[in-house]
Amino acid sequence: MNQILVSEKIYVTPKLKRRKKFYKIQFILSVIIVLALGISWIYSQWEQLNGESKSKELLSSFAQSRVNDGTELEDDTLVVVLNDYAQDVPEELGEPQILEEFNVVHKANNGEEYKVDSILNIPSLEINYPVLSDSSDELLKISLNKFWGGEPNSVGNYCIVGHNYDGKDIFFGKLYRIQNGDIVELQDNTGTVLQYKVYNKFIVDPTDVACTSQLTNGKKEMTLITCSNGGKTRLVVKCRAIE
Repeated sequence: MNQILVSEKIYVTPKLKRRKKFYKIQFILSVIIVLALGISWIYSQWEQLNGESKSKELLSSFAQSRVNDGTELEDDTLVVVLNDYAQDVPEELGEPQILEEFNVVHKANNGEEYKVDSILNIPSLEINYPVLSDSSDELLKISLNKFWGGEPNSVGNYCIVGHNYDGKDIFFGKLYRIQNGDIVELQDNTGTVLQYKVYNKFIVDPTDVACTSQLTNGKKEMTLITCSNGGKTRLVVKCRAIE
């Protein structure tokens, strides 16, 4: 018996053409988005590591300058705070007096110059960074920044801010682990190292800058600030000099 083979003819309608074109465009856009997100993530990781590298270079430069001055070098450490913490400070706090002798310029290996105000060391957390004299989004990518206050180790409230990269141990990434009673050391540009003891740790809203108040009843205090809760709040660590 003869068999008749019948093949179905597929009719491509205008609607089907439009649907295929839509799926093709959607696929291409998905690939572009994935590539963009990947490149953005890689750049973010590079930027963080590059900032950490520059910070360590400045720390080494600071240490070398102390050796060249014939000053005995103690362990150094720094403090860091959040990226977007830079809020206006209440007027009643007044403008802190800045002495030029504390704004020592140090160079990174690429020749870029940065003013270093102090070095902060938290032995229990292995946090050790230079504190840059100014604060900005760009400088926060390099190291810890001075946010407010007078000279390091002077009467008043020396405030330090730094980035908190989630899951990273650089800058203030480990600050949340600090406990009351922990020791924090601050070295100024004269080589003097003063120890501070943590006496309080709390969370505030991003707009709350009461922790930067200079009313310390004649005491030498230091405040460390960084992001928490994905940037929705701020972690504040209060320290007082041991004298």
